[in-house]
Amino acid sequence: MELLGAIDPPPVIAELRDDDTPFLFTCDHAGREVPAALAALGQPPDAFERHIAWDIGAASVTRALAAALGASFVMQRYSRLVIDCNRDPATAAAIPTVSDHVVIPGNQGLDAAARRARVLEIHMPYHAAIAAALDRRQAEGRSTILVFMHSFTPRMDGFDRPWRFGVIREPTSRFSERVLQRLRGEGGFEVGDNLPYAMDGVDYSAPTHAFARGLDYLELEMRQDTVADAAGQAETAALLQAVLTQALADL
Repeated sequence: MELLGAIDPPPVIAELRDDDTPFLFTCDHAGREVPAALAALGQPPDAFERHIAWDIGAASVTRALAAALGASFVMQRYSRLVIDCNRDPATAAAIPTVSDHVVIPGNQGLDAAARRARVLEIHMPYHAAIAAALDRRQAEGRSTILVFMHSFTPRMDGFDRPWRFGVIREPTSRFSERVLQRLRGEGGFEVGDNLPYAMDGVDYSAPTHAFARGLDYLELEMRQDTVADAAGQAETAALLQAVLTQALADL
């Protein structure tokens, strides 16, 4: 069974530079495309404006931040409702049947072939592109700090989330610790330490690409109301450019 047809774009969006910065940015939930064969998963168009479909603002901030730092990025074009590239593809969570109380008809009752097509044509090529970028950097003797970019909805399950940023980390990540402290030093907003999410075994990208290679990393969450428009994205990218540069110098 093939999923992507001639009119469907490839899953990977990448800009790889011959840079001298250690940063390599990724964005698992950058896009909200759906393969034509899946008929919008039975969802109305406005569903793909919501956080259930993508990480609002994350792709734009990633592009701006990578450009400002002269760094490379790898992003994923298809909606997290098609397949979540930050989940183990062998688990049910990779293809959600319900997302934030919204039933996804196009994900109900999938057989093994349908699930495998999404893994083979979207999930695997995206992670292969990240691995290839890392292999190239290693072969060229360049050090790497992976930066996993995400955004989160301001309100979930009736709870207003106060954090502007969240740093999702294991205690062994020195770079994450420095970014956390630098962000908190900015003042004027709250920064979550393993909030609104934690590195609890659910994430796929950081363990696969950072932990497995012994690389330092940052998994950053941005509250979506602060990066929903061009002005917020530009402000956030400028702030993060300074913070990441300072945190790197701290090391």
